[in-house]
Amino acid sequence: MSTDKATVAEQEYLETIFWLYEAGLPMTGANIARAMHLSPPTVHEMVGRLERDGYITRGTDKVISFTDSGREHAEAIVRRHRLIERFLTDVLGIPWDEVHEEAERLEHAMSPVLEERMLAAIGDAKTCPHGHPIDVGSRITSVPLADVAQGATVTIVRFENEAEDLLHYLKAAGFDPGLDGTLVTGADSDEVAIETADGARLSLTRSVAETVSVVADPSPPPRVALPAQLVLGEQRYGR
Repeated sequence: MSTDKATVAEQEYLETIFWLYEAGLPMTGANIARAMHLSPPTVHEMVGRLERDGYITRGTDKVISFTDSGREHAEAIVRRHRLIERFLTDVLGIPWDEVHEEAERLEHAMSPVLEERMLAAIGDAKTCPHGHPIDVGSRITSVPLADVAQGATVTIVRFENEAEDLLHYLKAAGFDPGLDGTLVTGADSDEVAIETADGARLSLTRSVAETVSVVADPSPPPRVALPAQLVLGEQRYGR
């Protein structure tokens, strides 16, 4: 789906709104402002523009919904972003904690021909290097790592917050999407640690563990992490 009709600024906002939608967070101006590190008046102005241009609607409670056009535009730009990240990592060899901002710069100018070439180049890869599905309708159900009980086995599915400062922290701590381990700390600890099959102990602060989605056995009840806990980075959260 072409994104030619949406401006770069509109695409950035549509991406952010889609991130809120995928994460199960309220699609509101306040959460957009929090996620993008922008002032509420700035966000209010752009949300009004998106509504006038037919990409979103707002209910009486100010909750945002996509129109069909807005949803198509948002999915297209998110898919391109994740495709570029996978291409940069797998084909060009750029570390996965360094590709997000580069993809932000490239996603708005990529032609359909280049998109098809990138898809061919990444082979059968299904996700971006941070675990988010390139096919945006195929997100795996998961739970926050911070909720998992001691002794449970876990597989890391994705990093919900892709701000590069957090990605640097996660990589330095040894965490990768697809990593398997067993939780070895209790719920009252300030850190969350897992032990891998080779005996390595990897740990995160509990607040960062809120942003790491896992499949666990046994699994805690599903929960959406709070926006204040997801938006941790010094930079905007990233998609």
